[in-house]
Amino acid sequence: MTNHDEAAAVRPLTLAWVSRHLEVGERIVRAEALHGGITAEVRRLTIGTRDGGTRDLVLRTFVNVEHAEDWLDREAAALTLLTRTGVPAPGLVAVDPTAAHCEYPSLLMTYLGGRTVLDDEGLETRVPLLARQLVAIHALRPVERPREYVALTTADTVVVPKGADAAAWASAIDMIRRPAPPYEGRFLHRDFQPGNVLFDVPPPRPADARITGVVDWAATSWGPADLDVAHCSTNLALLHGPAWGLRFAEAYEEAGGVLAAAASERLYWQVRDGLACSEEVQQVAQPWRQAGRTELTTRAVEERLDAYVTALMNALG
Repeated sequence: MTNHDEAAAVRPLTLAWVSRHLEVGERIVRAEALHGGITAEVRRLTIGTRDGGTRDLVLRTFVNVEHAEDWLDREAAALTLLTRTGVPAPGLVAVDPTAAHCEYPSLLMTYLGGRTVLDDEGLETRVPLLARQLVAIHALRPVERPREYVALTTADTVVVPKGADAAAWASAIDMIRRPAPPYEGRFLHRDFQPGNVLFDVPPPRPADARITGVVDWAATSWGPADLDVAHCSTNLALLHGPAWGLRFAEAYEEAGGVLAAAASERLYWQVRDGLACSEEVQQVAQPWRQAGRTELTTRAVEERLDAYVTALMNALG
């Protein structure tokens, strides 16, 4: 095997495991590290086929990650479910959630064409596409539901950004002290945001962009559609400005999605996700800078988060 770079080298036991799941006569000819993930190492493997051609697979490896077994079990179950739907997701090839064969828990899946697009340009085209795709995900009715969603953030773990609007943040924190509103359960991706959606964008005509895949299904859950919408809204607000975060819920409803009936209930989920992001601004911003958005320093993202949370609370008033 020839490596694209040293960082992409596949560990020996994992290499042997992957090889056992290839067709007779196939071999790995190249490995390339893919950037953008926060919790997992992701590699694109180019496979040499018997007829002299190539095909690609993706290897996700969780190195010293707590709950890796649970995440990989959930991702494998989701990918298996999605093969029978119109949602463009990778196909499951093999999974080793307990590292019985590999050095670390790993998952092997098919490679999807396209790329993540995090630029401001063309956003007005991509937002409705994101909304329609999320509506399609929420329309899935699996025979076996994934586990109920878990909200890890509490009023006591929120990290208020330096210089933030103290009154707005205090009100927001008070809001998530309340019990969650009642909701109708839906199949959730749970990390649906531009970094996990692949697009094909024709260079001369960005308006002709289309979604080619949705990746990273390790956190699939059952819960309110509002939670997925809120998460994508927060990411859009931080990537492109608070107005886009506020716009996404409208786009979701325009695409046929159904959110909580009461504005105060919709706001609860939006605020909850914004506050959850306050705890991991640094981890969120780093892959964006690696992808070329170098202006999105941790401080710049904190300022956008403050503006977004403040805008949400002003909407309440």
